[in-house]
Amino acid sequence: MPMCADGHQSRSTDYCDVCGSALGAAPAPDPAALRLCPNCHAPASGRFCEGCGHDSALPPATATSPRPGDRPDPARAGHSDPSAGMRPESSRAHPDPRGGFDPTLIATGPPPDNGRSTVWVARIFADREFYTRVQARKGPDAERVEFPDFYPERRIILHGNQFLIGKRSASQGIVPEIDLGIAPVDIGVSRAHAMIQVDQRGALTITDLGSTNGTSLDGAEAPITPQQAVALREGSRIHVGGWTTIAITAEP
Repeated sequence: MPMCADGHQSRSTDYCDVCGSALGAAPAPDPAALRLCPNCHAPASGRFCEGCGHDSALPPATATSPRPGDRPDPARAGHSDPSAGMRPESSRAHPDPRGGFDPTLIATGPPPDNGRSTVWVARIFADREFYTRVQARKGPDAERVEFPDFYPERRIILHGNQFLIGKRSASQGIVPEIDLGIAPVDIGVSRAHAMIQVDQRGALTITDLGSTNGTSLDGAEAPITPQQAVALREGSRIHVGGWTTIAITAEP
């Protein structure tokens, strides 16, 4: 089994099962394989653009159209754990009202038919205040967590009904809708950390999935109870890992 820099043996090959640190160094990109996405012009090396979700294998006229079967069927998964049975689903760029597409807004499915004129948005940022609290209480990973020098804010539109918060793991088949494994990585975040769910009325809840460092809300010191859904509201702040905060807002 692979071993991380701290001497932990791990069944996973990308992140340590014990401490969550990355295993090995990322291979250097092949300059010949890099190209520009024809949709948002960001560097892209694979089939799907990491910036806007453009599928290079589809014709230009249909590249940003949703494909059948993207949303997994929870009933078929047959798992009680809300993080189980997750499957990758293609993201598509959210339309920019000025024309074209805005690659910073990633939509993960059709908007819910809940009778509301607004949609929920998750705003992800590095939270210095939360980081200070984690260091003060000396959590499990506090001595290894470092606040990032630069972490561009990300916004994810919550189109759909469930959104896994965690870190992508190819070896375990975990593909979070809110992926916090993008560098710089918050090592305090578990692979399957928490789940945001949207009910038919458009109401939101957050459930901690038994993460190592827990999930807290709105600056509270005590984490929420694992495996128990807690209601969210406009302005709620979800704290995970060592410095990551996810603010929930509603937009027209």
